[in-house]
Amino acid sequence: MDPALDDLVIVPTDAGVALRVRVKPRASKSRVVGVRDGELEVAISAPPVDGEANAELTRFMAKILGVSRGAVAVLRGEASRHKTVSVRGVDSDAVRRMLTKAVP
Repeated sequence: MDPALDDLVIVPTDAGVALRVRVKPRASKSRVVGVRDGELEVAISAPPVDGEANAELTRFMAKILGVSRGAVAVLRGEASRHKTVSVRGVDSDAVRRMLTKAVP
């Protein structure tokens, strides 16, 4: 497992997990940048306008975690770069395993 992922805070919930994400909008492509201060840093290709960045974040997170788009939701921070994202149907170990493939 990637040592950077050891710092990522993943909180179990009744339906899956929640994690903190720091979003960097307007990137050339959506990708995981790394982990900083317990948050997953994600560069998103969409601009932070009319919910486009949140939509791209949920689509991208669903893709890298191997879940449906409906399983990923922004719980807090819709208008902020710092968000709490919930992922249904997975546990902390599965999230860390899937992120190991995505973290540079």
